[in-house]
Amino acid sequence: MSKPVGPYSPTYRAGGWLVVSGQIGIVDGALVAADTLGQARQALANLRELLEAEGVAMSAVVKTTLFLLDMGEFAAVNEVYAEAFGDHRPARSTVSVTGLPLGARFEVEAWAWTGGGA
Repeated sequence: MSKPVGPYSPTYRAGGWLVVSGQIGIVDGALVAADTLGQARQALANLRELLEAEGVAMSAVVKTTLFLLDMGEFAAVNEVYAEAFGDHRPARSTVSVTGLPLGARFEVEAWAWTGGGA
């Protein structure tokens, strides 16, 4: 599991919620690919890994926000996103940005409902 690239927690529990900070396509602090789709696959794998480390499945995710450097890649990113989530379709926003950490082209953050206490 990659360490955060800034002074924040990768996950944070708040009541019945697990909030996952933005994930980019890195392994050991370096981007895994130059292309958006490769980075998106890794970022979503990083998201899954963080959720599973907390005992939470991807199916518990109720909201995601995607940050995309090139909105022209929206349709292709949708395919990668659908592969990661299968039939589960959390609420989602996609935001076009002018830059992301480490020169990334894609970032995903998520909220998962665990139903647990504080």
